[in-house]
Amino acid sequence: MPLARLAPMSATPATLWLVATPIGHFDDFSPRAKQVLGAVAAIACEDTRHSRPLLAKAGIERPLLALHEHNETQETPRLLARLAAGESIALIADAGTPLISDPGYRLVAAARAAQIPVSAVPGACAAIVALTLSGLATDRFVFEGFLPAKSAARRARLQALAGEPRTLIIYESKHRIEASLSDLIAVFGGERRAVLARELTKLHETVLGDRLDEIAARVAADPNQRLGEFVLVIEGAPPIDAAALLAEGQRVLRILARELKPSVAAKLAAEISGAPRKALYAGGADAA
Repeated sequence: MPLARLAPMSATPATLWLVATPIGHFDDFSPRAKQVLGAVAAIACEDTRHSRPLLAKAGIERPLLALHEHNETQETPRLLARLAAGESIALIADAGTPLISDPGYRLVAAARAAQIPVSAVPGACAAIVALTLSGLATDRFVFEGFLPAKSAARRARLQALAGEPRTLIIYESKHRIEASLSDLIAVFGGERRAVLARELTKLHETVLGDRLDEIAARVAADPNQRLGEFVLVIEGAPPIDAAALLAEGQRVLRILARELKPSVAAKLAAEISGAPRKALYAGGADAA
C-alpha cells in the first residue's frame, strides 16, 4: 500500500491535532508534524517556556496556549469554542506523544463528544522506545505512568502490581529514582529482571539491563545515573502455580480451622495465601 502524501491543511476541516514531538533528538521531528504545527491557529502545550524554543528551532511561529493539569478544566471550553468556530488547534506535550502521562484527556474527550474531528500526527513515545529496547516481552504490557510520590502509597500501588504477568512500564524522575528502585526491590524482590532507560535519544542515553537489585546498585554507585528522565521496564510476574497455591491455602486453612469457624478460617486463609476463597471454603469441612 503506497504511503499518502502530505495533504494541504487548507483542505481539512477544523481539527484538534495531537502532534508528537521529539523525546530528545531534534532530528526526530517529522516533516508532517512541522507542517501541521506551522498551519494551525494555535498550539496548546503544557509549558510554553519549554515548547517555545523547540518550535522556534523548527521555524514554527504560532500562538502558544498553556494547557496543564491545573487549568485543563477551565481551558477546554475556550478551546472547543475556537474549534467550533473553524480554527484548527494542535496539542503537544513537553516531549513525545501527547496525553501519555500528560494533560489533554479531557480536551480530547470533549472534542469527540462535540463531534469535532480529532487527528494524530504520530511520533516518539518514551514508554514504547524503552519497551522495544528492553529485551523483555513486548506482546503484552502495562503502562503505569508515574508511581505515587510518597513511599507508603508507592509500595501499596506496587503491591497491587506484584502479581501482574505482563511487562510493566513506569516513568520516574531523578528526584525519586533511588527511592522507587528501593520500593520495587522490597515488593517485587531484587531478582526481578528489569531495564532502566535514561535520557532516551539524548547525548547521555544509557540503558541498564539487569536484576532490580543490580540496577539499584549501579545507580547508587554512579551519580550520572541519577540524572535525567527515566523509564523503568520490569519483567512481569512468573505464572502462578495454581495447584501449589491451593495446597498452601489448604495448609493455612487447617491451622486456622482449629480455632475459627470454617467461613472465617477460609476467608483468612485466602487472604494469607492468595488461594481462591471459594475453593478453600468448599474444602473447609474436610480441613476441620
